[in-house]
Amino acid sequence: MKNPLRKRLLRELRDEAGKYAVIFLLLVATIGFVSGFLVADGSMRTIYDESFEKYNIEDGYFDVKSEMTAEEKSAIEENGITVYENYFKEEALTNNSTLRIYRNREDVDRVCLMEGEFPKKTGEIAVDRMYAENNEIEVGDTLKSDDREWKVTGLVALSDYSCLFSNNNDTMFDAVKFGVAVVTDDEFNTFSRKTLRYRYAWTYDAKPADEQEENNRAEDLMKAMGKTVTLESFVPQYQNQAIKFTGEDMGSDKAMMTVLLYMIIGILAFVFGITISNTISKEANTIGTLRASGYTRAELVRHYLSLPLIVTATGALLGNVLGYTMMKNVVCGMYYGSYSLTKYETIWSGEAFLKTTVVPFFMMLLINLLILNYKMKLSPLKFIRRDLSRRKQKHAVRLSVRCPFFARFRMRIILQNMSNYAILLVGITFANLLLLFGLALPVVLDHYQEEVEQNMLSSYQYMLSVPVSIMSDDSKLRSMLSMLEFSKSVETDNKDAEKFSVYSLDTTDGPCDSEEILLYGIEDGSHYIPLDVSGSQVYISKGYADKYRLGAGDKITLKEKYKGGEYTFTITGVYDYMGSLSLFMNQQRLNKTFDLDDDYFSGYFSDTEITDINEKYIGSVVDLDALTKVSRQLDVSMGSMMYLVDGFAILIFLVLIYLLSKIVIEKNGQSISMVKILGYGNGEICRLYILSTSIMVVIFLLLSMAIDYELIKVIYRVMMMESISGWIEFYINRAVFVKMFGLGIVAYAVVAVLEVRKIRRVPMDEALKNVE
Repeated sequence: MKNPLRKRLLRELRDEAGKYAVIFLLLVATIGFVSGFLVADGSMRTIYDESFEKYNIEDGYFDVKSEMTAEEKSAIEENGITVYENYFKEEALTNNSTLRIYRNREDVDRVCLMEGEFPKKTGEIAVDRMYAENNEIEVGDTLKSDDREWKVTGLVALSDYSCLFSNNNDTMFDAVKFGVAVVTDDEFNTFSRKTLRYRYAWTYDAKPADEQEENNRAEDLMKAMGKTVTLESFVPQYQNQAIKFTGEDMGSDKAMMTVLLYMIIGILAFVFGITISNTISKEANTIGTLRASGYTRAELVRHYLSLPLIVTATGALLGNVLGYTMMKNVVCGMYYGSYSLTKYETIWSGEAFLKTTVVPFFMMLLINLLILNYKMKLSPLKFIRRDLSRRKQKHAVRLSVRCPFFARFRMRIILQNMSNYAILLVGITFANLLLLFGLALPVVLDHYQEEVEQNMLSSYQYMLSVPVSIMSDDSKLRSMLSMLEFSKSVETDNKDAEKFSVYSLDTTDGPCDSEEILLYGIEDGSHYIPLDVSGSQVYISKGYADKYRLGAGDKITLKEKYKGGEYTFTITGVYDYMGSLSLFMNQQRLNKTFDLDDDYFSGYFSDTEITDINEKYIGSVVDLDALTKVSRQLDVSMGSMMYLVDGFAILIFLVLIYLLSKIVIEKNGQSISMVKILGYGNGEICRLYILSTSIMVVIFLLLSMAIDYELIKVIYRVMMMESISGWIEFYINRAVFVKMFGLGIVAYAVVAVLEVRKIRRVPMDEALKNVE
């Protein structure tokens, strides 16, 4: 025989339609977004990994001064590699950006067509999609340089430029001022040979087994090439930021999104639990009668579990549909807004289904099962008598008669609903945590830019690029002569210029494994960095100190990433510099420590531009624009997401306050009806019930700010550790908290209006129901 309790499910759903609808919509929205994120992230990661084989992405590249002969190419290929021509020409366009133009490549680093078509004749060009979007270029537009113009026939993604780094030494890519493009062979052949950059890509005939072997083979290969040609640059794939940066960034937010989902599911499960508890209180007589009639506790537990689980399962399934359709496109838009990726293809994710459907269902089941088992342990007689207390005698908290009546009444309402308000505190804290994250990040990035601008080492840092041929030449005599020639070529007459040496090591322990630390060797009495670095004095930058929680007297051990050497330093002090994770020491000591020539230097500090050095010897220029690229790119990449987080936080805030304040009013429906009979008006009743919740909301808003501030510091630290190389100091001003409080009050005001209507609809005959 069918269980007659099933017939009550539709009636319960109809009676609580508003409550279940709100929870259902929040479940769909939450699971939809997280599912969309996990699906898009997993699909992007798979497509990125498969692109290496699909598009035959190079294992490295090298630049030479002039085109290699067939004999030179054959000699290099004897080292177990295949070499491909990958020449390019850089054109300064009239829109103040630089375009790096390749011939359309079909053998290595193949190109993915995103929109339109590949160029078919001279005067046509296909440009990188992300560069085009950032510069508002569409198919059919015309690009112009000083002496040429091209019609844009298509938008493409170059497989070796998933991140648009114009220089591999740059700290951050720039997809606004720099782009890549392809033209036909005929068009490329019209370029002057003098203006071409002779770059060659290579692929290994037999792939290295791991990164260590890849590094060893790359070093051997560089030395072998140095015997055949004069290398200007040599970059194996694992050091190529244009290829590897994207892969290293993907998936870093997956854990955070999963935790976000489980926190929301946990809160909703407790809201369901309170709703069920309230229903059990209202239906105590019925439950007692059913128990006395032979229904077991397990049957009733299953009955009251049914609706929460049905709503959760339905919400999870529809959320996944939303995730695989609309929300994945939102997340893909975020990725495509940051990286120049190849065509997207949705790939089924078992992990996403498990995390967004199976786990939430069992979380809802477990939490509500524990609550129901606890509530249902009472005897049938206690249910029939509506005595749901577990104590032998229930004592009310005594309130002073000196308090005004309305104040005592409100205090009594608060005391009777402490469990509901406890959940409300958790919900407000969580919602405000999201809101604080969304409001704080722009403030943090603005503060970082101000700090960097105020504490720059110098207006310009010129990092010199030592020709690779010097490093790869086995002949010490030739190497010394080449170094001497290089040193003379990079001398400057600029009076502001001050030499420094720089060397990079990696961390050996701490929160981040193998993070690059720049070691600056500075002169005694440096004009730009006024530190006493005599003897063994060593200082670290404030960014390094904050990230690794280091201070004066601490010892740090750094290593050479592949060579295995380790170096230990004792910190003398911290220098106020946030631009990079750095260590400052005496220049002579640095040169001696790393077996460099006594007169060796790596660059110049200067407050004015240096114009008398050949540009080919300048590896990079670190100025304010370069130092703030990280914060500006984070702002571009995450700016739109922050608005989404803010909106989501306010939605959660509205839903939780609405649900819990609705429960408070329903739980006190009989009391509200009674005071109406006694002659109190709707306005006075609102002063009792709405104002009680209002007081608690204001208190919880203020309390949650203090809690969330401490929580966000921990979350921010973890996020920065996993997201970026470097450090951006956490900073929040008072305006953020004012905005949080204002948004919270406005959101609650919307709910309060709805609850006023709810109170007005409570009938007077409610007081006559369930009278013992």
